[in-house]
Amino acid sequence: RWVDRLLGVSKDGDEILDIEQAGFDFSVVGSPTELEQKIQEALKAGQNSRLVAGFCWPWSDPLSDGTLVNDVIVGDWQRPWNAKSTAGRLAPGIPSSNAWAIDPEGVHQVGCVYTAQGFEFDRVGVIWGDDLVWRAGKGWVAQAQHSFDSVVKRADKKDPEFYRKLIAQTYRVLLTRGMNGCAVTFTDDETRNYVRGLIK
Repeated sequence: RWVDRLLGVSKDGDEILDIEQAGFDFSVVGSPTELEQKIQEALKAGQNSRLVAGFCWPWSDPLSDGTLVNDVIVGDWQRPWNAKSTAGRLAPGIPSSNAWAIDPEGVHQVGCVYTAQGFEFDRVGVIWGDDLVWRAGKGWVAQAQHSFDSVVKRADKKDPEFYRKLIAQTYRVLLTRGMNGCAVTFTDDETRNYVRGLIK
């Protein structure tokens, strides 16, 4: 309910998320490196956990040797998306698209909304990109130029407000994949500060 209100999907729920009262661990971290550390800590504690991200980076086909391209780049940090469903031969240790969420080796790749929806993890780490940002005085602003989701971007040309709702729904899906906890990092400082201010 808090996520729905945060994203403007619903007006119900509390504006401020009281973590202790909710019984759910939600945190904002400063970088993907910190986010990945949280994911690794959860795995060591026996909790199923994955990294996911908004579709703000290209999604390359595997290289000729079956390895994946590090498409998701934030500063010095970089990781590949999970393998595409159309990927052919993959290098040893790289799970197929439909096994990414359950194969232990899937933790080394980043999932997007298309591979994460329908799955739930004990904990999820979300990289929130620049396709949806918060701006004081304007609210949520969708930035189609930062999206690599061709399906959703087509909506922007026809109806920008509908596009904004689609992007909000994308982050709703990503933020609600964790049953016990969710950690988020943002590529946009103002958006990070806004969300952090809504967490007690």
